[in-house]
Amino acid sequence: MNYTVADYLLDRFTEAGINHLFGVPGDYNLQFLDNVINNPTLAWVGCANELNAAYAADGYARCNGAAAVLTTFGVGELSAINGIAGSYAEYLPVIHVVGAPCLGAQRRGELMHHTLGDGDFGHFSRMAQEVTVAQASLTAENACYEIDRVLQQALLQRRPGYLLLPSDVSQTPATRPTKPLLPQQPSTDPALLAQFRVCAQARLAESRSVALLADFLALRFGQQKALQQWMDDTPMPHATLLMGKGLFDEGQQGFVGTYSASASSPTVIQAIEQAELVICAGVKFTDTLTAGFTQHFSLQQTIDIQPNAARIGERWFSGIAMAQAIETLHQLCKHQVSGWSSPQQKPPALPAATSGKLDQHAFWQSLQGFLQAGDIVLADQGTAAFGAATLTLPAGVTFIAQPLWGSIGFTLPAAFGAQTACPNRRVILLVGDGSAQLTIQEIGSMMRDGQRPVIFLLNNEGYTVERAIHGAEQRYNDIAPWNWTQIPQALNVDNQAQCWRVTEPVQLDEVMQKVAKAERLSLVEVVLPKQDIPELLQAITASLAKRNAG
Repeated sequence: MNYTVADYLLDRFTEAGINHLFGVPGDYNLQFLDNVINNPTLAWVGCANELNAAYAADGYARCNGAAAVLTTFGVGELSAINGIAGSYAEYLPVIHVVGAPCLGAQRRGELMHHTLGDGDFGHFSRMAQEVTVAQASLTAENACYEIDRVLQQALLQRRPGYLLLPSDVSQTPATRPTKPLLPQQPSTDPALLAQFRVCAQARLAESRSVALLADFLALRFGQQKALQQWMDDTPMPHATLLMGKGLFDEGQQGFVGTYSASASSPTVIQAIEQAELVICAGVKFTDTLTAGFTQHFSLQQTIDIQPNAARIGERWFSGIAMAQAIETLHQLCKHQVSGWSSPQQKPPALPAATSGKLDQHAFWQSLQGFLQAGDIVLADQGTAAFGAATLTLPAGVTFIAQPLWGSIGFTLPAAFGAQTACPNRRVILLVGDGSAQLTIQEIGSMMRDGQRPVIFLLNNEGYTVERAIHGAEQRYNDIAPWNWTQIPQALNVDNQAQCWRVTEPVQLDEVMQKVAKAERLSLVEVVLPKQDIPELLQAITASLAKRNAG
């Protein structure tokens, strides 16, 4: 059998650990799809639409390290670009492959379908430049080189890449790869690392209390085990922001909770903000994570570790890899920890549910007891994400939210991608009714593939987050009421799902016992008061309303 450019690309995907390709077929990618179907190690995963495919690839990348999505030219890729932009904002290496018209048609400027009818085939690749870290338009001459270049940059920088693959180029003969995809990473200049060590040692030596605040970039750049080992060796108060939740074992000594700046509990603020020295690892302070930038840290109070640079006070050390900076600080802290008091803090307990009704307090208290070690928990932007921020996660839980890009509906297809990556782990999806209406079709794909997620659909009659920000009773925050428990039956002829509608706490607890070890997809419609929101979200929405008003 002839070895082609398509085969080369698929082999490189496999080398990068990508074993599934999400997407939607179109006539410009069908020949490439034949290679996908015939590939022994990479599986095709069809999605209901291109936006959902991009979301699914994002969820897969969060659990697998990297992902790929395939669309057709123009109409398909523009449907996916919102999902790709989210992966760019939140540092996920998703490779977007776009099946394009053959090179001859492009060179002749023919007025092909799925184009703007002007003979210019570069409109959409130019759009992609803003939300991908590397792009290439493949030809027979450059294909293998450019595939490697784009994949290398995406994997090294942890951001999406874009490959425009003309239908005829995909079938062009190619030579199998002979060198590894990722070259060995250059090590940090020893002199620079020595300067960083001396400066950090001096700063640690003069500090009577030290805290660690870590977040999502530490996850993206593979530092979860290193940070957990650091906390095991040298216990100190530590926390994450919402984007990095799940980075630590949250039951461990010293973990104080989720840091949300002024919206944090008093114990979290005291443990983190009032430490003499705060080490920030992989942190980006964004508006929704900090209740409108209400964090209180001075430059002199902080050591900041970013993917390729570190700052101590006002001094930057550019060119230090995050892994080396973390290891250096870990070893230095071992020699200083005897002079620090042992942390006794624990995450604040959830407020007691006293109303006797099924409200936000009651739901999150029940969910806390439902969680198990090793779960994958996805919380859509809104009441779900900010309610979940107050949970204490068991060991080994992967937590997925999207508070920076904040595209509602993201988590439902992302749950499909996460379960595809980790078929043997329990997936718990927390999604609002407004969010679910955007991407509900992917429940059909879940059932087609025999997936068994537990979906808690929070029905509070519309866009409750938007109501909390502005227009509590305005009709633009209303949605059409759906019969949610009948949706899975409509989306799969085999009707493999089990569904419940709960309106009382006792009903919720009974259903949770039934779905704890679900053998098929489980959808639980949780009916909540229309205006009820988690306390953390009250602080967030107040700051957003104030900032939106200028």
